[in-house]
Amino acid sequence: MATIADVARIAGVSQSTVSHVINGTRFVKPETEQAVRDAVARTGYTPNTLARALARSSSNSVGIAISAISNPYFADIIRAVESECAACGMTVFLADTHDTPEKELEVVQALHQLRVDGIIIAPCSTDGSGALRYLEDHGIPTVLVDRLASTKFDQVGVQNAKSMEVLVEHLVELGHTRIGMIPGHTGFATTSERIDGFVNAVRRAKLQASECTVAPGSNDVDSAARATIEMMSRAVCPTALVAGNNMTTIGIMRGLKSLGKHVPDDIALVGFDDFEWADCFEPRLTVIAQPCIELGRRSAKLLLDRIKDPGKAPKTVRVKTSLIVRNSCGSANR
Repeated sequence: MATIADVARIAGVSQSTVSHVINGTRFVKPETEQAVRDAVARTGYTPNTLARALARSSSNSVGIAISAISNPYFADIIRAVESECAACGMTVFLADTHDTPEKELEVVQALHQLRVDGIIIAPCSTDGSGALRYLEDHGIPTVLVDRLASTKFDQVGVQNAKSMEVLVEHLVELGHTRIGMIPGHTGFATTSERIDGFVNAVRRAKLQASECTVAPGSNDVDSAARATIEMMSRAVCPTALVAGNNMTTIGIMRGLKSLGKHVPDDIALVGFDDFEWADCFEPRLTVIAQPCIELGRRSAKLLLDRIKDPGKAPKTVRVKTSLIVRNSCGSANR
């Protein structure tokens, strides 16, 4: 692996001159600068980002701690964050939390060791524990995205409760009175808010609570499929199902398929998340669409502002969603 000494030897300059050219910390004659850059290209030398960060007390970078692999919902959020940060000359480090508190704390600590200037996180831990406690204790500029778990930090998310109310109201307008919800992981703030919205809408429509139940929550497809099978096997089963997120939508469809149930002929289905393939299913799914690009853009801007002014009061931003009506509901009169 090439070193700064190799670059200096080939360029015919001192190592300190090479450092000044790479970091832009001192004026260097154009011909000398070009010689250094040619030597860098020739040797394939890569500057040590961490060492530069230690020298400057800043890495000109931010970290994203998010469940990037297990949940495709976050892909657009990540792209938007990267775009906003790149426009400001910031590098983005992505760390996958796998939606487990232990891994989440581990990756936050790793990002901190890289001297990132701030962190955007979709927390799976709750306020006062694990990663969030670490971020607070170390005074790291932080923005929570999607899962609004603590008003101690800047945070950006959608109107979860209101959006879920809109979904249920749509089903009620079609005549459905027995509506079941398969939520996401009940430990997440988003799930709690969506369950609240479901319960509020059921109460407002004066539906029987015993016929509009919420299954135990989980974020994996198999658990959602099992919950669907259990709910649909009851003596009095729903005529409509509400999915708490994109993963549970897939699980519900898998569970219905195993029962030989067809959407919307046998049961209506609505989902929370207009993920990439929702419009490709047969039938096309009615969903709440979340503005993921906007969430990513807003969270990046909040973080960059927080880095510049760490003393200002934390801000919570709620972004509106939209109901996209397609073909998966049907009338309850069957």
